[in-house]
Amino acid sequence: MKRQHGAALLAAMLTVTLVATFAAAALWQQWRSVEVEAADRQRVQSTWILTGALDWARLILREDRDNADFLAEPWAVPLQEARLSTFLAADQSNNAMDENADADQVFLSGDIVDLQGRLNAGNLVQRGAAQPQWEPPFRRLFDLLGLPQEQFTRMAENLRFASDINIDNRNAARAPLAPQRVEQLAWLGLAPETVAALAPYVTILPASSTPVNLNTAPAEVIYAVIPNISLAEAQRLVAERERQHFRRVEDALNLLPPVTPPATGPNKSLLGVGSAYFEVHGRLRLDDVVIEERSIVFKQGLAVHTLQRERGPIEAFATTEIKR
Repeated sequence: MKRQHGAALLAAMLTVTLVATFAAAALWQQWRSVEVEAADRQRVQSTWILTGALDWARLILREDRDNADFLAEPWAVPLQEARLSTFLAADQSNNAMDENADADQVFLSGDIVDLQGRLNAGNLVQRGAAQPQWEPPFRRLFDLLGLPQEQFTRMAENLRFASDINIDNRNAARAPLAPQRVEQLAWLGLAPETVAALAPYVTILPASSTPVNLNTAPAEVIYAVIPNISLAEAQRLVAERERQHFRRVEDALNLLPPVTPPATGPNKSLLGVGSAYFEVHGRLRLDDVVIEERSIVFKQGLAVHTLQRERGPIEAFATTEIKR
């Protein structure tokens, strides 16, 4: 009888253990399904919100019909972090806020950056052929930042090699990939610290020749693109445009002392006062999740096209702020 009682107790304990194990597994599966569904819903919601923010930025750029683009225009004003409910409340026909208070926990921020206020590395090469008129500005920028000139020479040569459409199959396998973003300039042989130093002043655009916008470029870029001027004179142009933006390239050049001989003066084909390429940053904070998106848009008349769009962690898009 004692042996029978012991066996029955052991069987009962095994049964309880099995039931508890199965119950825990079922509970874990249920919890996992809920978490996956919540994450998927959060991803879809963030995608729609950031898409709406991008469309809003495109609308702002579309409404700007001035031939000159400068930092006092509405597109240049950054959006500080604000609750999503603030934007929904502005829509008189939107009654969703009365039924759902989730938007109070969603925060949106972002800004628009003029990419033609920087030197376009793509200007250095066109269809595998070097563009000598753009080499001096980059060399002046490297000198100003204290970067070795041999790294610029290596970058320019590798960029030409990467974009050469006539390269034979044997050498094509050894050619570096053409970079699409500034951080990818490391593919061309630049040291990480060099890429970090260049990031606020250099960009990579799809167009092969984009002039520098004197209304939005920092003093370092103006110094690099206009020969025979000092950094102090470039900073003076930045101060002058804060009072009155430049409507023509000549408006900026007239503020500089005359150059002798005139042949050593600036190449006006490298300069401009308007822009066509902009970068839109969108940042969404939803509970403990932070999502950041970066898009490159091209403005042509009333049409604003999205050329690139990528999403990633904040660290991937971190850039050094430029004092303007």
